[in-house]
Amino acid sequence: MHSHPMKKIIDHTRCTFLPEWAPQQAVLLTLPHADTDWAYMLTEIHDCYRGILRALRGCGSPVHLLVRSRKEADEVLGADLLCDVTLHVADFNDTWIRDYGPLTISSPTGLLTLDFGFNGWGLKFASDRDNLVNLNMAREGFMPECYVNQRDFVLEGGSVETDGRGTLLTTTRCLCSPNRNGGLTKDEAEAELRRRLNVEHILWLDHGALAGDDTDSHIDTLARLAPHDTIIYTGCADHDDEHFHDLRLMAENLRAMRTPAGNPFNLVELPLPDAIFDEEEGIRLPATYANYLITNRKVLVPSYGQPQKDELARLILESVFTDHTVESVDCRALIRQHGSLHCATMQIPS
Repeated sequence: MHSHPMKKIIDHTRCTFLPEWAPQQAVLLTLPHADTDWAYMLTEIHDCYRGILRALRGCGSPVHLLVRSRKEADEVLGADLLCDVTLHVADFNDTWIRDYGPLTISSPTGLLTLDFGFNGWGLKFASDRDNLVNLNMAREGFMPECYVNQRDFVLEGGSVETDGRGTLLTTTRCLCSPNRNGGLTKDEAEAELRRRLNVEHILWLDHGALAGDDTDSHIDTLARLAPHDTIIYTGCADHDDEHFHDLRLMAENLRAMRTPAGNPFNLVELPLPDAIFDEEEGIRLPATYANYLITNRKVLVPSYGQPQKDELARLILESVFTDHTVESVDCRALIRQHGSLHCATMQIPS
């Protein structure tokens, strides 16, 4: 049924994988409920989502929220927060829509929303319902004319970054992992990315992994492309931190990268939040400021109750995104399930 547009994408050299800072028609979120991993801390996570929705007011990007039922959305969020939110009733395993939501490319005939396979970050978690979300939303009327089935290839939104000009940034550990697409080599993974997203210049990070990260080093925890050949990345200044060595190697990796024109990137370093641990299990959680969200008018950056570092991260992003308001959003509840703000959202360009 969808083979024709898929063919067009593969053959079409005029498709563009759009960057997060392209104008947006929607930001998607998924409301946690009692049958998700959030069950034990539902009150806190609902508070957190209310905070995110408040921060998204005035961001200039319309908010679309996936919910189990309209009644539940009304009980949790109330009429005030819902008045400018579009609801979609959907079934899902978890709330990390960055990784199962659609990746959008522009083609000569208009936007195409690509529905890649999602298998719970390499078969770590149940994902049967998450994997059907894009298809079900298209059937229910969310941009059905744009939907393209790409589910024969596993690819999470948090694992790839683009500048919209043919450059893509990703990590070896994730895209070549054996449980995603059978353990592709870099060359094989590059061939798929070129064919499906029409990217020319693929940059690989071979280092960098945060303790407690279930995603096998998603790029959106480590390094983000930004306008004007800029890469914003997670650094570590504390020699005693377990991440110090690996993040230093990652920074060297970034310094060696070149733009298509052969120039070095402008590198902007974000601090690493102080260690946050899971209270029950005692394991370190993958807190990072690189997990920020760009909307039409605002950049929302996670904060972790660490006033100095939280504010430093906000100011650093403000220096890069000079035409956006940069606002902190408390993500201490989100990080307890090993994700943060960017993981919980997905933008749809206009």
